[in-house]
Amino acid sequence: MDLGIKGRRAIVCGGSKGLGKASAMSLAREGAELWLAARSLEPLAAAAKEIASDTSVSVHTVSADVTTEAGRSAIMEACPNPDILVTNPGVRQVPADFRTMTRTEWDGWMDAHFFSSLELIRAAVPGMCERKFGRIVNMSVSFIKFPQVNFAASHAARLALSGAIASMVREIIGSNVTINTVCPGLFDTEALHTNLHNHARRGNTTYEAIVEDRINTCPAGRIADPSECGDLIAYLCSAQSGFMTGQNIINDGGVYQGLF
Repeated sequence: MDLGIKGRRAIVCGGSKGLGKASAMSLAREGAELWLAARSLEPLAAAAKEIASDTSVSVHTVSADVTTEAGRSAIMEACPNPDILVTNPGVRQVPADFRTMTRTEWDGWMDAHFFSSLELIRAAVPGMCERKFGRIVNMSVSFIKFPQVNFAASHAARLALSGAIASMVREIIGSNVTINTVCPGLFDTEALHTNLHNHARRGNTTYEAIVEDRINTCPAGRIADPSECGDLIAYLCSAQSGFMTGQNIINDGGVYQGLF
């Protein structure tokens, strides 16, 4: 299927690694012109080189911290009129007891997972509405559907974003602008393996035991390839997806057992 986004301008945050990079690759294979944003310049340059070599599309890089105002400004200055925006703060979940967290720590999670994406969306939406095309996809986690113990701040910030979007989307879909959220589960990324190693240390067990347990509790019986998330995001950015908006789409191999 031709997704109808050849030549569209796409900003992909956290585009140097993991699911951000996979999303960028999938968009590039559909012919979108890319602006990759991430903090570290070396991995960013390597990702851009790989994607350009594989797809022959134009790939631009912006070394910026999306959780800061300066970083967001740099991204929007590099690509002031995006047709596609993939938000992905790239800040890993860290377990913490809500009883001991300070207000500063709570504010940090809100800055990372709520305000950073919200401000980029607010900057991009007016131009998208004027041009009558816009696709925004937020990268979240499957756990927003079934929050876990000791991740209250992370869940609160991500759920705040989904709640805000649920209100916003109805004002802009008439201009062919959509906003959806992808909530991935187990994907074979550096971030996942780092989290599992940390989980093993906290639980006084082995990394191998943790991996086996996660696979056993996943009905699909495996850890997914990042391209399986990247291709979903590419579809949500397509010309064909214009009737879908405000959704929180679980992509976790069947782990989540709820209907909605």
